[in-house]
Parts: sequence; C-alpha cells; structure tokens
Amino acid sequence: MPQQNNDASLLVKEHRILRRSDVEQKTGIKRAHIYKLMSQGKFPKSIRLGVRAVGWDAAEVDQWIAGRLQDRT
Repeated sequence: MPQQNNDASLLVKEHRILRRSDVEQKTGIKRAHIYKLMSQGKFPKSIRLGVRAVGWDAAEVDQWIAGRLQDRT
C-alpha cells in the first residue's frame, strides 16, 4: 500500500484555548493590564466561550510573547 503524503497535516498546529488565569500565569500580566493592552490592540483579542467565559488562542499568546522577546534586543 503506498504511503500517503501527510505534509499538510504537519503544518496544522493544535489550537488550545487558554482561560484568563492561564494567560496571566503564562505572560506574568494581570487581568486589568491584559484588557488594557487588548483595547489598545497590543494583545490578542479574547474569544467568547459562553455567557461569562472567555479564552485566548494559545498560539496567538505564544506569538505575542515571542514578539516581546524580540523587542528586547
């Protein structure tokens, strides 16, 4: 049986939704500052998960962190 080419599947990253506490822990930034940066367009926008629940795409948060690390040089 010929082997299928799964290169496309390797490019797809698994997306996780981080809750606010996870974002705070990962970035070291507290809630008020996260929302302030979001309103200024300087932090990834949250995703509505329910009536009283929001989350952030883990890949977007990781990209934001990587950008801050690049800015320091």
